[in-house]
Formats: sequence, C-alpha cells, structure tokens
Amino acid sequence: MFDNSKPITYTVDVPDVVHAVEFSPFEWSSKLIGVGTSSRVSVGICRFQEEDREIDGLEYEHLRDFHHGIRVTALAWSPETSLAVIPKILRFCTGGSDHKLRLISSDLKNDDSVKIIDGHTDYINAVTFDPSKGDQLASVSDDHTCRVWDTDGTQRICLPLGSPGMSVCWHRDDHMKIMVAEKNGIIRFYNLLNQQPIMSLDCGHAPLLSADWCLVDSLKVGAVVGTDLHLFDTSMSSRPVERRSVHSDGGCLVKWAKNNEHLVATTGTPACQVKVINAKTNQIPVSSGLQISSGLSWHYRLPIVVVGGDRKLHFWSIDNT
Repeated sequence: MFDNSKPITYTVDVPDVVHAVEFSPFEWSSKLIGVGTSSRVSVGICRFQEEDREIDGLEYEHLRDFHHGIRVTALAWSPETSLAVIPKILRFCTGGSDHKLRLISSDLKNDDSVKIIDGHTDYINAVTFDPSKGDQLASVSDDHTCRVWDTDGTQRICLPLGSPGMSVCWHRDDHMKIMVAEKNGIIRFYNLLNQQPIMSLDCGHAPLLSADWCLVDSLKVGAVVGTDLHLFDTSMSSRPVERRSVHSDGGCLVKWAKNNEHLVATTGTPACQVKVINAKTNQIPVSSGLQISSGLSWHYRLPIVVVGGDRKLHFWSIDNT
C-alpha cells in the first residue's frame, strides 16, 4: 500500500512507452522537455499554471519527433539550446542501447544533424553536458569507464572505474569538476585538468544504481543504494549523514529538486514506486505506484517532478517548503 498523499497533478499522453525523460536544466530553455522511447526522441514545451495564471493546469505543445532507431538509455540537454535566438537551436545528446552516443541538433526547420559518437563498449547509463559552454560532454557506462568528449566526437578523457559507472554530474560553476558514481557504492569527484580524484564518498554497500549532485547546494549528494536513500554533506563526512529505507525491493533513480535543497525524488520497486522526500521536515509528499515508471526529472524553476510511464508522462507539483 502507498500513502498516495498527493495524487498525480498532470498527465500528458505520448505515443510510446517512455524510457527516459528530461526537463532542460537551464533557465533560458527550462520549458523544454525531452522524451526518449524505443525508437524516437520527442521534444515538447511544458507551460504550467504555477508560473502563468492564464494557463489552466498544464499546456503541452509537441515540437518535434527525432528518429532514433533504437532504445534511448540516457538523455541530456545542451546549454546551447535556445528558442529565443534566430535561428533556433535545439541540441541534446542520447545514449542508445547500441552503446553509442548521438548528438542531435536542429533549428526546428530544415537543418537537422546527428553526430554518432562511438567508444563505449557496453550499456551507457548516463550522459551530461558541460553546463558552462556545452562544448564537452561526459558519459558513464557498464564498461567501467567515464569518458569526456568534445562535441565533434573526439574523446578527450577516459577515466577507468572500479565498477560500472551509473551516474555522472558536472559542477554548475566549476567546469573542471565532475562527479562519477559507481555501482560498487563509491562516488568520486574528479579534477579534469589532471584527471585525478579530488575526494570520494563511500556508501558502505552496493549496488548503487543512481546518484545526483544538488544544484542548490553543491556540498550535498544523494544516492540510492539497495533499498536505501543515502544523503551526504561533503563538508562533514565521506559517509552518509542520513540513510533511510525508501524502496523495499530496491531503488532505481534519485534526483534533487533544482530549486530546493531539501526535496529529493526517487523511483524504485516494488510496483514502480515514485517518492518525493522532504529531507528538512521528513515528510513524504508523494508516495505512489505506477504500472510502468522510467526516467525522473525536476523542472528547473518549479517544484514539479516528472516520471515516464506507459505512453504517458506523469507530473507532480510539490509544496515548495
């Protein structure tokens, strides 16, 4: 049984089962959302009544479908994306089930391009752009590597890992620092100048399936390891400052809210659970079960989280306290 303390706020129908979903994490493109399926990436605009009183609930505008051919395993937006310039720029990167990255660019008219980036030899679990310029991206894979690439496909760095790489995050203000989370429960922060670890965190057990670096407070890191959510304050300890059971059959994904250092969302099993936890008040405003859940993303400005489902996107609007 679930709390279901807050029902789904909005639902949008999409053509296929969702495998990845990402709001753009940049202020100037924060209305954009990308949806990865078994064969395409759909891009749309979300307008919420929480930021525009003239809108009734959620207004979703489908912009474009991009043929992908294979299942999308990871999705990330480039900071170069902007609909406010002429010509418009839409740029994102995917990981595919064929172990390749695809850098997709479009002006939403006639000029589309796909750059295939080859190098990983196993499943790609996460990809992210350098948030300052968008001229580099980083990816982690079951091949026990984290790789940093120029957007022309040149591999600049290959960091060997001790186990599969599950998550990678770029520091918002210091583009020479990245965080890499491994399945064995170790989270390392690397200096890309010398390619050496600066510090590491130890969850104490495995498997770690997802980790996230808090955007509001870069001292905070969250990870789902086994059945538990681990919260770190890197100014205090290399071990978790808080650990709580969240999913009795195991967690899958974790994401910090982008505008609130206390809100953390997780997905896991059984029954495709979705939870939102307020680490400050210890309240759980969302505890729901879906038939299918995949992907997890927070809106850049609003306390709204989205999870992909069976031909649907499910949105929850959270009290931002």
